[in-house]
Amino acid sequence: MALISPGNQGSQADPLRRTLFAVQQSLTSLYNELIVAEQITYERIHGRVATTDELIHLLHNDPWFAWLCPLLDLLLRIELLLTDDAFDITRENVEHLVAEVRKLTRPSIDGDGFERAYYEALNRAPHVVLAHFHVTRALEADAA
Repeated sequence: MALISPGNQGSQADPLRRTLFAVQQSLTSLYNELIVAEQITYERIHGRVATTDELIHLLHNDPWFAWLCPLLDLLLRIELLLTDDAFDITRENVEHLVAEVRKLTRPSIDGDGFERAYYEALNRAPHVVLAHFHVTRALEADAA
C-alpha cells in the first residue's frame, strides 16, 4: 500500500487517524488508571506519595513502576505518529501498533513482566478493569 500523502489523506487517513486516536485515548486512560492503582499499592507499603512531582519521580526512577514502561513507550509512539508530520499514517503502521496494543494488553497469570503485573492490577482495581474494557472496545471497533 502506498504511503498516505497530505494530498490523499482525506479518504484513507481519516479513518486510520480516527482508529489510532480512539486507541490512543483508551490506552491513555488505561495507563492513568494503572498509575493510580500502582500508587495506591505503593503507598500501602512505602507510605504516602505527597506530591505529583514525587509521583512523577517515582514513575521515572523507582523499579516499582518500571513495568509500566512498555505501555508508556507504545503511547509515545502512537502520539508521535498522530502529531509529527514527518510520519505518514498508513494502514500497515496502524495495524502494527494495534497488534502491539492487543499483545500488550493480554494479561497472564503465568506470564512475567508486564503481562503478569497487568494481570495483578486487573485483579486489584476495578477501575483498571473498566479501562481495559474500553481498550478492548477500541480494538474491536478497529477490527470492524
